[in-house]
Amino acid sequence: MRHHVLELDGTEIFYRESGPPEAPVLLLPHGYPCSSYQFRNLMPDLADHWRTVAPDFPGFGYSGTPDPERFAYTFDGYAAFLRRFAERLGLERYALYLHDYGSQIGLRLAIAEPRRVAALIIQNGDVYEEELGPKYQGLRDYWERPTPEGRAELERAVSEAGFREEFLGEVREDLAALIPPDLWTLAWAQLGTPERRAIMVGLMEGLRENLEWFPRYQAYLREHRPPTLIVWGPQDGYMPEGAARAYLKDLPDAELHLLDGGHWALETNRREIAALIRDFLARVHRSGPVLERRS
Repeated sequence: MRHHVLELDGTEIFYRESGPPEAPVLLLPHGYPCSSYQFRNLMPDLADHWRTVAPDFPGFGYSGTPDPERFAYTFDGYAAFLRRFAERLGLERYALYLHDYGSQIGLRLAIAEPRRVAALIIQNGDVYEEELGPKYQGLRDYWERPTPEGRAELERAVSEAGFREEFLGEVREDLAALIPPDLWTLAWAQLGTPERRAIMVGLMEGLRENLEWFPRYQAYLREHRPPTLIVWGPQDGYMPEGAARAYLKDLPDAELHLLDGGHWALETNRREIAALIRDFLARVHRSGPVLERRS
């Protein structure tokens, strides 16, 4: 694993990279409340044949926290960042790993740059409103009636205890034992400043507007039909099994694998996921020069 810092639009951006520099690229945008740290084990698993690149978004991880006057802490803002980041690294063509917030950000990038997207790997990333799980109900209630008490609930979720709940979720006790506490303690250490806590709450509020993008995501999938691998942990109160199967409406040729895991399946099912990714990307790559790094 290689660890880098670059300056992008006046902000220091940390990113992890593994694999040969000239190899086909897998771009990994992370989810909430994590950072590129969530891919720390998967990336070396693929490093013999694939170049994996995972940035920390502004306001997350080891990246800087630019003033809101300079950076829009919205899903649009993060999609624009990811596009500029890929351009800065000269990534002309890549597969995208879509998980949690990274699915919303990555799909906006795909809509803006469809010719650059060679394939999708989707892991617990929701884009079908009718399949949102029961844990969304509190957010839905707040979106319909945004009260000070409701916002206080969001603020309480941005805490070390709240992050612990995010990572452990609904998985069985034997699976929860495989999820290291480093995940939520590191996330809290990195996101526990007043500025970053405010950003996290703002993103949860912004999820309501993000629902309006769901039909656009679905239209992109339906129209472009990128080769897609779906690996899903159904023990997920936000994104249960139905959220995975819904993709098949727009991607009938996608491969769907339901795992014995939950939202953070890379912690409990990584070896299985890595094997599926290796097989999938090898077949995509053999089908033509679709994963070239540069022109």
